[in-house]
Amino acid sequence: MKIAFDARGAGDPRGIGRYVRCLLEALRETQGAHTVVESHKPRRGQVFHSPWIDGAQLRPGVPQVVTLHDLVPLKRRAEYLRTGVRFRLRYLAVERADRIIVPTQAVADDVLSLLRVDAERISVIGEAAVAAMHPRDAGEVAAVRARYGLPAEYLVWVGGMERPDPRKNVAALAGAPRELPLVLVGPVRQWARELPDVTLTGFVPDDDLAAIYSGARALVFPSDDEGFGLPTVEALACGTPVAACDVPALREVLADRATFVPQGDLAGLLAAGAAARRPAPAPPPWSWTDAARATWQVYGDVLATEQ
Repeated sequence: MKIAFDARGAGDPRGIGRYVRCLLEALRETQGAHTVVESHKPRRGQVFHSPWIDGAQLRPGVPQVVTLHDLVPLKRRAEYLRTGVRFRLRYLAVERADRIIVPTQAVADDVLSLLRVDAERISVIGEAAVAAMHPRDAGEVAAVRARYGLPAEYLVWVGGMERPDPRKNVAALAGAPRELPLVLVGPVRQWARELPDVTLTGFVPDDDLAAIYSGARALVFPSDDEGFGLPTVEALACGTPVAACDVPALREVLADRATFVPQGDLAGLLAAGAAARRPAPAPPPWSWTDAARATWQVYGDVLATEQ
């Protein structure tokens, strides 16, 4: 098989970029006699894979696989105003795709309820922490504390802060009462710099991120809607406990590996994070190699159906 893989999203600082980079690397490591070509032109392969909705095409000319990370813009239309013609066409392209990959059954359920798609065209393929996410020693932790001006003890949140995201509840988290300092990790814009009494690191490389996780009392994850919640798996891989709001995708991914609080109870979330103790449970045993092999199976099934 020859796969045309739209890798344009690799530079995205959010989880989409992480997904594109990690899956592409794992696909190449597991390709065997197959070939992956980085291209947003579908006809360069026998199957075209758009790993994000922005690359989905209405008339690709070859079988198309689309990865859909969540359906938050459709579930919360009043908060996400991307309602223009271009965005609607993207979802129409998803509906026409030969196969849709989603990270959790929770997202699959959303696809079934919100899009005109048969269950047979949906494949659930989970995500994983990268190899760099592992516990770091005291020296590395001390180095990142000095590099980013982190307190001796802290709770950490990880994600993109390029624009306010209503479902992430970052501003509300910053304003909630807490026992320990709060560190926010990820790319920022001016609105985030105005949050009260928090430490902002900006974007950090993976080795520094692993050390920041390793030095934290816990990861606190206040989202009230998620497609997968990759930072929670990364934190566990670094030996860091997780406290999260109780949403379907996180329950599915983490099971009993996290402390869950009701959605919106951010004071309770911060208290749960402060009360957390190591060692944290091991992360789910799924790997990017597993994800790549499952994705190759999807490509093969799609191509076999077309022949």
